[in-house]
Amino acid sequence: MIQVCHDRGRVYACDMSNTPVWHKTVCILCSNNCGVEVRLDDRRFERVRGNKAHVASKGYTCEKALRLDHYQNAAGRLTSPLKKLPDGSFIELDWDTAIEEVAAALVSVNDTYGTGKILYYGGGGQGNHLGGTYGTGLRNALGITRKSNALAQEKTGEAWVEGRMYGTHTHGEFAEAEVSIFLGKNPWHSHGFDETRRVLKEIAADDARSMIVIDVRRTETADLADHFVQVVPGGDAFLLAAILGVIVQEGLTADDWIAENVVGAPEVIAAFSDVDVDDFSRRAGVAVDTVRSVARRIAGASSVAIYEDLGVEMAPNSTLISWLQRVITTLVGSYGVEGGMSAHTALVPLFTYGAAGKEPVDPVTGGAVISGMIPCNEIADGILSDHPDRSRAMVIESANPVHSLAESSKFRAAMDACDVTVVVDLYMTETAREADFVLPASSQYEKAEMTFFAMGFPENTATLRAPILEPLEGTLPEAEIHRRLALAIGVVTEEDLEPLRAAAAESLTDFADAFMGAAASNPALAGMGAVVLYDAIGPTLPEGMAGAAPMWFSCQQLAMRYPDAVRAAGHVGDGVELGNSLFAALIESRDGIVITKHEIGDSFDLLRTSDQKIHVAIPEMLDALAGLADEPTRHTTDEFPIVLSAGERRSFTANTIMRDPAWRKKDPEGALRLSPADAAAIGAQTGDRIRVVTPGGSAVAVAEVSDTMQDGHVALPNGLGLGHAPAGGEPELTGVAPNELTTTDWRDPIAGTPWHKHVPARLERV
Repeated sequence: MIQVCHDRGRVYACDMSNTPVWHKTVCILCSNNCGVEVRLDDRRFERVRGNKAHVASKGYTCEKALRLDHYQNAAGRLTSPLKKLPDGSFIELDWDTAIEEVAAALVSVNDTYGTGKILYYGGGGQGNHLGGTYGTGLRNALGITRKSNALAQEKTGEAWVEGRMYGTHTHGEFAEAEVSIFLGKNPWHSHGFDETRRVLKEIAADDARSMIVIDVRRTETADLADHFVQVVPGGDAFLLAAILGVIVQEGLTADDWIAENVVGAPEVIAAFSDVDVDDFSRRAGVAVDTVRSVARRIAGASSVAIYEDLGVEMAPNSTLISWLQRVITTLVGSYGVEGGMSAHTALVPLFTYGAAGKEPVDPVTGGAVISGMIPCNEIADGILSDHPDRSRAMVIESANPVHSLAESSKFRAAMDACDVTVVVDLYMTETAREADFVLPASSQYEKAEMTFFAMGFPENTATLRAPILEPLEGTLPEAEIHRRLALAIGVVTEEDLEPLRAAAAESLTDFADAFMGAAASNPALAGMGAVVLYDAIGPTLPEGMAGAAPMWFSCQQLAMRYPDAVRAAGHVGDGVELGNSLFAALIESRDGIVITKHEIGDSFDLLRTSDQKIHVAIPEMLDALAGLADEPTRHTTDEFPIVLSAGERRSFTANTIMRDPAWRKKDPEGALRLSPADAAAIGAQTGDRIRVVTPGGSAVAVAEVSDTMQDGHVALPNGLGLGHAPAGGEPELTGVAPNELTTTDWRDPIAGTPWHKHVPARLERV
């Protein structure tokens, strides 16, 4: 028998015949955000399984999702706003007092130094991007122009290249590709596309398809590959340049396709005509016959998809590598073909490309501000400088930069040097401990949430998830935190909001007219768009879904830009009504929806270059290629002869949101992996303690001797070294916090991305 049940404010259908109730949501531990179902025991996740009805993942999930209770119910949740006292201790505040004091402190920074001296960091994570939409309102309210987040230490070099070549983001369709290339990426653990492990197994089992893995370590993905190309640390750029040398010098380029679709190809082809394939192969540590074989396989395929990741994006020549791999798919004609690379739609783009090639520089550090983001490796240096325009305050939301950015000690010092720092988070993180104010947020399963990682083509999907638990008492969702701050700052008033609430209560179409009129007459109101939508549209949405209100505007934008593709995905209407139809479907579905549906031939229509062609010749990259032969491969010294990869992805690592070490079924201490020869050189065995010393610091880790590692290359996992205090008191640490070993000095010269995967080190047996 089915009846309506009520549980802590939630309303849902439940089965009175004792059949368990499963709540549909998604996993938040990587960018895939696979659909899952959760069975609750009070507030605990009693069991988690894949959601077979989910539009993208279709029941697929990996081992990480099954242990999500360690996120939701880890000890130490914050349940009251906190304020730091002069002696370093914290006192609890009620929410009204906290909002008033935080708003006053941030306004005071503007009054004292002028606007533009507050830096906003974070605003989202692997599963919670909606909070970042509200952060945009706070930035507009306070005139905050400086922002950054984790993308600026990973993906801005890639974005710099894609902005110049395509004017937008591109992604490969690996489920259909004849040749799939994984470059510095181990998708068996890091995922990155739907049903990852299923797709990898299908490729490996198909004799007509090939998988090429380029990595410094033999990974789980490499074990499945047709071609595992093991480069030496720092050798990726040399390898890719050698592959392109073969393609060009052997006449394997798709000349007719290039003539029709590419700008600047002759200059690029001429550059690779001069590459010394033998020398660059040697520099990469790869046999030249292997390089030629791989290049010919790529050039002979009907479709090629490439996925680069942190293994190259946080290493030497990272921006150059981002360009080289895209030159490969361009010269073999694998853009806009089934199984190749393509641009795609987005409800909310993660990057903006309008300034591509004309990026401004930060006035304090001189670093390129790509897609509006300050390079992460320059944040602390800028604050600690004596520049008159340096940042004087920070708002840090859904992020833990003290732990996740280079040279943790320097970021602590930068926070201390600020007049005020505010952290919004669930736990007393390493960053929260340094803050002046800490505002406790509701968890990702206690509010409406979604992410903007979906990159599918020709079909693209999105999942808006409903809360499956009431917010923990004393916490607030980011939407409500920012609404209260906006009112306290005074940028919007109840008088501004009341007529918009009334219009939304009539219909979304009435609200659209009212909002456009109000925004035209009051630009400050337009700048607070997410907060306004939450306040006005939120009350009209189903229980618990008010925080999803900003997606109404995103749906309108998508429907306006791609009306035919939105209708092809099953949504109906024209103009505002088409956007309303898309929004209604997003709100109602717990299994995700298709948001746009294109034809393969539409790929070039999605390019944002002026002529909708691929612009392959980037002068800075051609200069970098010309100088590559004079660059060293390894960036080590006699004092620090080993290359440390600080932050490897493993089966039970998930950045910093999984703070309870008990969630790890494998590798509980986060072992230092090293080769048998490197272990023998210091007399170490698996289980011994090894001190890792770098120019940035030292730490002791447990050893794991592994024949998957090259000599002279060692690795520590990400997500370790987090404080956890299950019984209260001082937190205990498990494993090594990688950024106690890194420095801000080692970074890409163009994008400023750090070289976390190429840290010079030495080993000492303890």
